[in-house]
Amino acid sequence: MTLDSLRDDLEWEEPEAPTRPRWPLFAGLALLLLAVVYVAAAALLGDRVPRGTTVAGVALGGQGADAARDTLAAEVATATGTPLVLTSSAGKVEVAPTDVGLSVDVDATVDELVGFSLVPTDVWRHVAGGGVEPAVVRVDEAKLSAAVEGARGELDAEPAEGSISIAGGAVAVKEPVAGTRTDTAGTLEEVRARWPGATTVAVAAETLPTKVSVDELARVRTEFADIAVSGPVTVSAGGKSFPLTPKEFASAVVLTPDASGAITPRPDPKELAKVVHAAAKKAEVEVEAKDAVVTFSGRTPSVKPHVTGLALDDASLTAEVWKAIGGTQKAAEVRTTVTQPAFTTDIAKKTLPKERISSFTTYFQAGQARVHNIKLASRIINGTYIPPGQKFSMNAILGQRTPEKGYVKAGIIRGGRAAENYGGGISQVSTTIFNAAFFSGMKLDAWTPHYYYISRYPEGREATISWPDLHNIFTNVTDGGVHMQVSTTDTSITVTFWGTKKWDIEATKSPRRNIVQPKKYSDDDPECITQKPVVGFTVDVGRIFRQGGSVVKRETYTTTYRPEDDVTCTHPDAK
Repeated sequence: MTLDSLRDDLEWEEPEAPTRPRWPLFAGLALLLLAVVYVAAAALLGDRVPRGTTVAGVALGGQGADAARDTLAAEVATATGTPLVLTSSAGKVEVAPTDVGLSVDVDATVDELVGFSLVPTDVWRHVAGGGVEPAVVRVDEAKLSAAVEGARGELDAEPAEGSISIAGGAVAVKEPVAGTRTDTAGTLEEVRARWPGATTVAVAAETLPTKVSVDELARVRTEFADIAVSGPVTVSAGGKSFPLTPKEFASAVVLTPDASGAITPRPDPKELAKVVHAAAKKAEVEVEAKDAVVTFSGRTPSVKPHVTGLALDDASLTAEVWKAIGGTQKAAEVRTTVTQPAFTTDIAKKTLPKERISSFTTYFQAGQARVHNIKLASRIINGTYIPPGQKFSMNAILGQRTPEKGYVKAGIIRGGRAAENYGGGISQVSTTIFNAAFFSGMKLDAWTPHYYYISRYPEGREATISWPDLHNIFTNVTDGGVHMQVSTTDTSITVTFWGTKKWDIEATKSPRRNIVQPKKYSDDDPECITQKPVVGFTVDVGRIFRQGGSVVKRETYTTTYRPEDDVTCTHPDAK
């Protein structure tokens, strides 16, 4: 077979050329079209503020750039002229925006809302509509920071602690108030974010908590306070009982927090004992012991025995009454103890007066009005018994000298001048008693020399007296009780102390010094009383204590007398 015949026998076909897909071309054309539309939309929409857009509460949507600027500028001008009020939980303060460089950059604000942009979010905002947009706020940070710092007195506050009390027998709760401390940097950011849309801006601040929480106060009220005041406590002691009301025991309840702010109710033991003892005495459940009493018939003593007392035991009182205050069972059983007085029958008998330990006499002129007062006061004081360790007070025994008590007006010294008053003259009784006490070794607690020297008394050893502020008080520091005998004649008063002699007393006196001459003048007052001149001077007096011939103690006292002026009364009614 030849080649030609072989060709004839075979069918031979030329292959067709391949066909390309057309969709990429269509896609590209579509994208190009979309891009053209996108760019066209961005260009078309970019010259207006997206619809629905507000800035600082001002509606700018749909406005062109120029119109938006004008609208925003008009509103901002109003805000700039309105005070910015900064508030906190403590208070508020007003700031003038212009004083702190606070303003809105209108151009920058509008520029962010209009203009050609291919950013998808910007284009979408124009298509779908805008919303609330911030203004571009400018502020002088230094000035606004200084304004905020300067306003801390109004904006800051320390926390105010709460408390709970049952004072008066009722529960009272004071709620705690947290404090606040302004954060200056944070406040600047708050102003930037909220002004001018808001002319009142709450400052950024740190809350300062109180030590005691609201929950803790509520817990203490529920668990203790309400229970404590729910009713009186019945205190039983020595077979008797008495009520103790919440009003009475409230002062003994302590409801103060510890360092952590926790409140643990506790008693004030001293105050609780005080209020319970007072209530017990009022109810005659607790009775004070009574001293033995020594009386005299002439010089013969008799002893009235002491009486024991009954007292609540403080340890038992605190434990049991406190338990009842805080519990639902309002009853407390308190132990008692029998008490003895300080001056028992045995001590009284052992310390009865044995001998005369001192005596002193002063003299006066008969027939004067003052003599009546001297004799009256002497009769009242005569027979006074001073147990060992006890005090004598002349004012306490006599009280105020009044005509109702039988006193008459007689001479006294008032402000350095002779005058008259009821009870005048009893300073002689006081001076005589003072000297008897001086020579018996008594502890001299309170006495006052006369304003000027009176010659009937020993220099430096005398004691005037007046109600209620000039006293004659001494303490019996001898080894026995002292019986005072006060007797008078028409011209003298004698005070004798009977007791147990402990010391031999020797008196000492220095020469006069610092002599001051009196002044001389006339007085036309009808109540004037003539005075004779006496010099003023200073003198030291002392006493030496001896026992068995040996000196055991020395004491020295200094007295300064002012001069008694020479007064001539010229009024015809004067004395």
